[in-house]
Amino acid sequence: MSALSEVEQHGFVILPELLSRPEAQRLIDDLDRSSLRRSKAGVRHALRHPAVASLAQEPRLLDVAQEILGADAVPFRATLFDKSPHANWLVVWHQDTALPLREQCDTPSWGPWSVKDGVVYAHAPAAVLCRVLALRIHLDDSTAGSGPLRVLRGTHTKGVLSDDDIHDLAEQVAPTDCLVRQGGVLAMRPLLVHASSKSQSEALRRVLHIEYSATKMVGANLELAVA
Repeated sequence: MSALSEVEQHGFVILPELLSRPEAQRLIDDLDRSSLRRSKAGVRHALRHPAVASLAQEPRLLDVAQEILGADAVPFRATLFDKSPHANWLVVWHQDTALPLREQCDTPSWGPWSVKDGVVYAHAPAAVLCRVLALRIHLDDSTAGSGPLRVLRGTHTKGVLSDDDIHDLAEQVAPTDCLVRQGGVLAMRPLLVHASSKSQSEALRRVLHIEYSATKMVGANLELAVA
């Protein structure tokens, strides 16, 4: 089954060894030398880093995004998640619905609005989020004990859900642990309901989460910001 078919049916697909282990290690080294502001959990707006911006345009990644989103797919945001024994957290079941925008333009079905690190954000409607894809590049092995991403298979087709709807689905749908080796990529839709547990391991679990959109213009007078 193709990556496109897997994502359409399940909301995600795991692509093993898309990058080599030396490539993953070089990216780790570049990020460790970066002057980007880090929190305990990682780095927000990582596309500002040249190595990340270059990786987002790498043909192996861009080909996946374009297969699923179309030939005009472009990266617009990257986040480094850096889970370790010293920075450990859990994430409850949720969807990713907030997008960075160049400026605020109050529009029906968009919002609420916020500002993070100087970037304007708004929660987007399902019609826009259906044209977004995240590629999660695993810089370390993601194992059952290291707090891997967990997904509710097929829930990306249900639109933007309320907290109660998400809670009900979490009781009805068996979760899938997304175990990915270093250099592997998890491609997923933002509306796929997902979560992660705290790590029970001493190992690091670093994931570079790069998001692509079928187009930068996502509504009348609404353009994605590069973050």
